[in-house]
Amino acid sequence: MNKWSRIKFTPNLPLGANGERVTGSKAHIELSKEAAKEGMVLLKNENNVLPLSAGSKVALFGKGTFDYVKGGGGSGDVTVAYTRNLYEGLSLQKDKISIFEELCDYYRKDIEEQYKNGNVPGMTIEPDVPNELLQKAKAYTDTAIITICRYSGEGWDRKSVIDPNNKALWDYERKMTEKSAEIFKDGDFCLSVKEKEMVDAVKTNFKNVIVILNVGGMVDTSWFAYDPKIQSALLALQGGMEGGLAAAELLVGDGNPSGKTVDTFARTLDDYPSTHNFHESRDYVDYTDDIYVGYRYFETIPGAAEKVVYPFGYGLSYTTFNVETVSAGILQPSHTANSQSAPHDAVSHTDTLYVRVRVTNTGKRAGKEVVQVYAAKPQGKLGKPAKELVAFEKTRELLSGESQIMTLTWSINDMASYDDLGKIQKSAYVLEAGSYDIYVGTSVRDVQKADYSYILDEDIITEQLSAKLVPTSLAKRMLSDGSFEELPQSEPVDTDASVVGNIDPSLTEGVAPGQRAIPYFRFADGMVKNGKYDIMDVVEGQISLDEFISELSVDDLIHLLGGQPNIGAANTFGIGNMPEYGIPSVMTADGPAGVRINPEVGVCTTAFPCSTLLACTWNPDIVEAVGHAGGKELKENNLGLWLTPAINIHRSPLCGRNFEYYSEDPFVTGKLAGAMVRGIQSNNVGATLKHFALNNKETNRKNSDSRVSERAAREIYLKAFEMIIKAENPWAVMSSYNIINGYRASENKDLLTGILRDEWGYTGMVTTDWWTCGEHYKETKAGNDLKMGNGYPKRVKEAYEKGAISRDEIEICVKRILNFILKLD
Repeated sequence: MNKWSRIKFTPNLPLGANGERVTGSKAHIELSKEAAKEGMVLLKNENNVLPLSAGSKVALFGKGTFDYVKGGGGSGDVTVAYTRNLYEGLSLQKDKISIFEELCDYYRKDIEEQYKNGNVPGMTIEPDVPNELLQKAKAYTDTAIITICRYSGEGWDRKSVIDPNNKALWDYERKMTEKSAEIFKDGDFCLSVKEKEMVDAVKTNFKNVIVILNVGGMVDTSWFAYDPKIQSALLALQGGMEGGLAAAELLVGDGNPSGKTVDTFARTLDDYPSTHNFHESRDYVDYTDDIYVGYRYFETIPGAAEKVVYPFGYGLSYTTFNVETVSAGILQPSHTANSQSAPHDAVSHTDTLYVRVRVTNTGKRAGKEVVQVYAAKPQGKLGKPAKELVAFEKTRELLSGESQIMTLTWSINDMASYDDLGKIQKSAYVLEAGSYDIYVGTSVRDVQKADYSYILDEDIITEQLSAKLVPTSLAKRMLSDGSFEELPQSEPVDTDASVVGNIDPSLTEGVAPGQRAIPYFRFADGMVKNGKYDIMDVVEGQISLDEFISELSVDDLIHLLGGQPNIGAANTFGIGNMPEYGIPSVMTADGPAGVRINPEVGVCTTAFPCSTLLACTWNPDIVEAVGHAGGKELKENNLGLWLTPAINIHRSPLCGRNFEYYSEDPFVTGKLAGAMVRGIQSNNVGATLKHFALNNKETNRKNSDSRVSERAAREIYLKAFEMIIKAENPWAVMSSYNIINGYRASENKDLLTGILRDEWGYTGMVTTDWWTCGEHYKETKAGNDLKMGNGYPKRVKEAYEKGAISRDEIEICVKRILNFILKLD
């Protein structure tokens, strides 16, 4: 095909073998199921109740049996041909188990009725089970399976604060906020009153009780973890369109759970340090927990460890493993550090550490194990978490008695800490003097210290930077002993200063791009253009891109800075669209869990597991395969840019968009989401790394200031972005809605130019999130190339005429947009 044949023309030419479509294909749906199985986490399994033995009879309790949640709402939703709930999945196992159908009929009818009344999956009310039906179920079997489901989405949080004055909310978001507050008066982290009543009734009447959690992230697990009347629990998360079948197959032993948690599950919502000020103000969030997020908090701060129910990296199996550290040490030792195992050896801080591990399946079933390596750094002057993940690897499937030897490596520089106040060296990454101890195991707690420690005799500066994202109004931050240190204060930023006057946000929300008129022309004469060349002359190497851009008028350039109308299957608008210069209109698509196409188009795509479940696989290979499959569906539907992966940190269980993000840990996030980017872009279409950055709350998301220290920003909230930018070069980055230390993320030059481009070397395109409250010309000046879903050319032109932005600044952004388009087929 010619350049941009797919982009320019509507027919969806199949990409599969023998002319078959890959979109929503059996192969992709099977991959979705296998990825879900790979990531589901077995949290509890006393007395080996699971897997269910052949011939077992079960009674299914809980609305979640039918009220299945395949993924989150908003941009995370996917149009599919079908979804399979747990009942449907277990019904396919009838050669192995039998189900008490009368109880299922009751739940099915109730959920169908609630759906008819307008409720969406996950936002229904737990029905009361009649005692007569309960007793019939008890007579049928002594084994019950309880399913608990949860749903959240874009624009609202899991413990909602209703603000009738928030005009930026879409009707859907306001409705979901109100519905969530009605059903879960204390937030959906814990069981509702009706769910508690159902659970108590089941525990009283059944000998064996199994819990399935169809959720998007952290929830209360203490109600079953410490209860001997509940023997087993599977964290099934939101498994995409085949999640019910995936869970069912694991329950009957068709496969072996190998997922590990990527978040810490604490006893109560209040046990998370982020909870107390999450809703302190609708105007800001103070990140006072600083670098002590997730396990970094629970494993470090005195008294916090006892609050943990299930630690980070935890997950059981139907088999058992022995993990033995064979050796550990340094690759290519030199002269700046000593080790306990070889005190006269030395190592350069630019070198690499390794551990060599033997994993043996000591049980009776085939299975996989995840080896995790943590570093315990010297506290020094900066203070550090007790442990930090530095490497991991999942075994292949090991048969009973089989072993695998793996070598895990990481850079010594990966253990450096950022000094933002100058305690050692201001604005620098530092390896402080002392002992860096290595721990190897299968969770942050189930680890053994290796017979090796990396010892530095003096502080080493690994990277000298300059101050960026410095807070003005964050008063304090947490230290490793649980106390707080005061931070310098300065004059707050005027966030909304503009040379063209402010605009009412309620007038910009959900605005479609304008239709741009092109003068008529004769086909024989070619397109009308202001200069001599068009973009194909760049493609063919006749002129440089700089030469092409130089012939564009200021109005032409400004046009390219904004989103373009939908064509084809798209519903999230496009990029480019200057046919008079041969520039095609490249369409985008939502979808962290699958390519999102509106139902009225009539195209059903594959709904893959939510991002948190993909992260729980700890398996970059299967995540890369999901990325490749999704990217192929994107391409087959003539779309050029997939708005995924989203990689914000799970700072709080309350964030309504956590299902779309990967983990509380930046290293796991960087490795797994990096694999997603790699898979997507193997199709020569673009991945979009988002939301850059610190988008950890949905309430008032467009005007809430994330007030964070520079150290926490760099070590926690930006680290996964940095890893992926440097390793995978995503074609696009999406800036986030929120404000960061007084500057809107989309207008933040420190973030988009200083860090992203000058420090990390990124050369790709940056787009805003859709309909930010940012001022378009300020976004362009900051290095935000594209404003979506639509630009504001008149306001940019006015700023240009007033000297607030130059042609050179506009050209820089246009060049990056055109470079993106030129990468496409």
